[in-house]
Amino acid sequence: MWRWVRQQLGFDPPHQSDTRTIYIANRFPQYGHYTPQKFIDNRIISSKGYEDWLRHISDNEVNGAPVYVVRSGGLVTTRSKNIRVGDIVRVAKNEIFPADLVLLSSDRLDGSCHVTTASLDGETNLKTHVAVPETAVLQTVANLDTLIAVVECQQPEADLYRFMGRMTITQQMEEIVRPLGPESLLLRGARLKNTKEIFGVAVYTGMETKMALNYKSKSQKRSAVEKSMNTFLIIYLIILISEAIISTILKYTWQAEEKWDEPWYNQKTEHQRNSSKILKFISDFLAFLVLYNFIIPISLYVTVELQKFLGSFFIGWDLDLYHEESDEKAQVNTSDLNEELGQVEYVFTDKTGTLTENEMQFRECSINGTKYQEINGRLVSEGPTPDSSEGNLSYLTSLSHVNNLSHLAAGSSFRTSPENGTELIKEHDLFFKAVSLCHTVQISSVQTDSIGDGPWQSSFAPAQLEYYASSPDEKALVEAAARFGIVFVGNSGEIMEVKTLGKLERYKLLHILEFDPDRRRMSVIVQAPSGEKLLFVKGAESSILPECIGGEIEKTKIHVDEFALKGLRTLCMAYRQFTSKEYEEINRRLFEARTALQQREEKLAGVFQFIEKDLILLGATAVEDKLQDKVRETIEALRMAGIKVWVLTGDKHETAVSVSLSCGHFHRTMNILELLNQKSDSECAEKLGQLARRIREDHVIQHGLVVDGTSLSLALREHEKLFMDVCRHCSAVMCCRMAPLQKAKVIRLIKISPEKPITLAIGDGANDVSMIQEAHVGIGIMGKEGRQAARNSDYAIARFKFLSKLLFVHGHFYYIRIATLVQYFFYKNVCFITPQFLYQFYCLFSQQTLYDSVYLTLYNICFTSLPILIYSLLEQHIDPHVLQNKPTLYRDISKNRQLSMKTFLYWTTLGFSHAFIFFFGSYFLIGKDTSLLGNGQMFGNWTFGTLVFTVMVITVTAKMALETHFWTWINHLVTWGSILFYFVFSLFYGGILWPFLSSQNMYFVFIQLLSSGSAWFAIILMVFTCLFLDIVKKVFDRQFHPTNIEKAQLTETNSSIKCLDSMCCFSEGETACASVGRMLERVIGRCSPSHVSRSWSASDPFYTNDRSILTLSTMDSSTC
Repeated sequence: MWRWVRQQLGFDPPHQSDTRTIYIANRFPQYGHYTPQKFIDNRIISSKGYEDWLRHISDNEVNGAPVYVVRSGGLVTTRSKNIRVGDIVRVAKNEIFPADLVLLSSDRLDGSCHVTTASLDGETNLKTHVAVPETAVLQTVANLDTLIAVVECQQPEADLYRFMGRMTITQQMEEIVRPLGPESLLLRGARLKNTKEIFGVAVYTGMETKMALNYKSKSQKRSAVEKSMNTFLIIYLIILISEAIISTILKYTWQAEEKWDEPWYNQKTEHQRNSSKILKFISDFLAFLVLYNFIIPISLYVTVELQKFLGSFFIGWDLDLYHEESDEKAQVNTSDLNEELGQVEYVFTDKTGTLTENEMQFRECSINGTKYQEINGRLVSEGPTPDSSEGNLSYLTSLSHVNNLSHLAAGSSFRTSPENGTELIKEHDLFFKAVSLCHTVQISSVQTDSIGDGPWQSSFAPAQLEYYASSPDEKALVEAAARFGIVFVGNSGEIMEVKTLGKLERYKLLHILEFDPDRRRMSVIVQAPSGEKLLFVKGAESSILPECIGGEIEKTKIHVDEFALKGLRTLCMAYRQFTSKEYEEINRRLFEARTALQQREEKLAGVFQFIEKDLILLGATAVEDKLQDKVRETIEALRMAGIKVWVLTGDKHETAVSVSLSCGHFHRTMNILELLNQKSDSECAEKLGQLARRIREDHVIQHGLVVDGTSLSLALREHEKLFMDVCRHCSAVMCCRMAPLQKAKVIRLIKISPEKPITLAIGDGANDVSMIQEAHVGIGIMGKEGRQAARNSDYAIARFKFLSKLLFVHGHFYYIRIATLVQYFFYKNVCFITPQFLYQFYCLFSQQTLYDSVYLTLYNICFTSLPILIYSLLEQHIDPHVLQNKPTLYRDISKNRQLSMKTFLYWTTLGFSHAFIFFFGSYFLIGKDTSLLGNGQMFGNWTFGTLVFTVMVITVTAKMALETHFWTWINHLVTWGSILFYFVFSLFYGGILWPFLSSQNMYFVFIQLLSSGSAWFAIILMVFTCLFLDIVKKVFDRQFHPTNIEKAQLTETNSSIKCLDSMCCFSEGETACASVGRMLERVIGRCSPSHVSRSWSASDPFYTNDRSILTLSTMDSSTC
């Protein structure tokens, strides 16, 4: 029993064996439908609650989706969450698999089906899955009802590409064992495509599915602002406790004198005289805590959450972040990190699909030592052919236009001697056949049917065939082969059909040796129409060339390096011919390895290595992945902003370096250091030491570092400190041949470094999810590799170029807004409670409150809440164009400078000083002459407290107005409206006897206060005194210590904006107060959109496509 409890709590794994046995359940009795209990939390009080509610709705849609299960010889409808291991599930076209299923049959005779796993691994290609022959023929429910089979497979694991099992089928009292691999497993979350329906048996369900096991428990990301808020909160908590202790001690010190301990007007009861002094001390201490507790800005957290939630909509509304081609706008998945966009110090980016378009185009190839490039659908060889008299490029006509040697044109590169002409065609034919056969490309069955077996037309356009490939590279290569006459038509069962020069050829697919990252190659074994057994291999040159014993190896290696220097992605092609005896041995070994339940992967790796050797090199291919628009400009802007950019990619280092140079990540004047191919810890340490010495010696030169995955593993294992020291002194770092987890480890290493920098990761594929979740801010690119990265990110954008505005404009604004919001909240609460503390010195620490209870409640809720909230949503202290065009301004807000301890102490000191002016100003102005009314009536303590409160509300609101640079009608409404609302509310609250109030201390108090001219004089004088000190400081700072942002404000004001704000505007011409106006412009540096007259000089940049919601004011292009 105890063990069962521990299993349910997750302490013990429920299964102790390495495998599980599943009996296919096709004879269960039909159970009644289960109606799931639906619970929706209607009390959503925050943005997190709203987001959780949306997730709850999404989960219900998935878990409650109807599915069909085979039971008792018929199809039964149930919910996806009710599927049990062993159930036979029917899935129709375009439906999502509700569990991990082993494919039993499909509507096709060969038992194959096509699926897309874009939601799992980001790959949008169609993958082919096949059933074992014995179950593939069971295409109806009645036939499946007769199936007697047992599936044995491994325990659930997270690896999407690993599955080992076997199926034992009982037919006519005979057991047939068939191996099961990844090609038999249909993953939950994948979608069925181009197949009418399939039947599969559930092997993993619920949280045991591979998709569920890949859910990474996302750690709660907290921004630097939140951490600063918590630090400030602790300081204010100390202030609160200190004030309570001081007040309690002073109370008992004061009451040590008998006349103050028990005055004649406040005699103690007998119970009070005999009560415990310790309990009385604790009671008084707690009472003072309650009296002063408003110094802790609890409403700050509510306002911050509201600001983050509402502010996040501005990113989605920004039309400058909208990509018209893909019809994608920016998305915000996590609103908690808006301000973190303004604090980024490191950007880690993927290359393929993030910096590039992920649209592969065939460009060049090397065939038998000769290099070709494609021009207008024809291959062009570099240099003259042996019989060519011209020195320019000679052409190789597409093979689709060649039927025999007589068709060769006079200028063709095939124009060779009769002895080697046939051999040359054979080489090219074999090369492109390898390209057309060694792949996982699929064709839609509808399109394949239209081709048939009729005579091939040489003018047939390959574009009519729509290929689906496991990667864009494969698709580009197969399409290129089709353009050159070797057209992959499709496959039916084990037959692959290729049309060569109009002639249909059928190759029997014997075995597929799947790609894996260790081998970095894939192979197919086919039987040619002539009966020959051929092995075609495709992979990275580092994995192909060492296994080759024939072909132009050296020339091809040179060509591959040249391709990589151009930024092209390269693959090598090779082949091997087997004898009958060799193939029998290979077939036997493959069967034994694939049916093994223990150490299957190790055994398969050994067999693959045995097969893929003694190869004949055919050549190499080169495809281009074009850079996205404005990638170079974006990276350069990031560098100017003080952000270090690291590129983490799986490509070979030559390709990666070439792309880095072309996109501006590396530049030609940079000294590029390399940490490559390190074999041992000692070798790695020695190399790192050499690099560190080079950096110290050449400290003036900018350095770039290139490191590969193998060397990185060694560096992170024993030499983290030395590696980080080298990286910190490099302007740009390129990590190539990286595994997904290595990307996350690199980011983790930077995060925990002594500087604790803020990191941002951006990528587009499922292999980037780990680094996106590891970084402080994760951004997904909504690209061609699915939406896995976008779904797991904090923000999603359509193009890399949008990153600049996201950081420099949105991040800058969000940070300034929330930093001011936090400081302002602490400031106004100090102003609020400090007079309460000072008042205790004048009331013998009797815990008498200075303010009415209604004022205490409404101060943070109504009187001072809206101005700061609107400020935190709309404030633009500088024009967005200036921020985007001057990335260096981003440095001014880095490292959380606006929330530094120095700035915090300034705001706190300002709050205390204003509070002292409120209290003592009121005390000295009216405290000695209480008969300020015309009838001689005196002011009481409620009038005194109301005067202090009135001055405080006006001052803190006016202080917010001083901090506002971007005035809209909304700012005017809430700023001046808050003050007006306070006066109107106080008049109604104190001017009427409300029957539902038990006591009304404020009756007629406010009206009497406003009827005194001395009170009005006191209000005006104290408000002016408080704000005058702040204005003097601003003048001094702007004149003698201006920041870069303040300089940019001044430049912007002098060059383009001809008005200050709604209270002080100037015309184009010189006025009598022009000098005063210029001084005020320098001091305040602000503008009201309703009074702006923008004018640009010819050198000023103007974005005609700026339709940002941030601008809020129209921008007429005619003014440019």
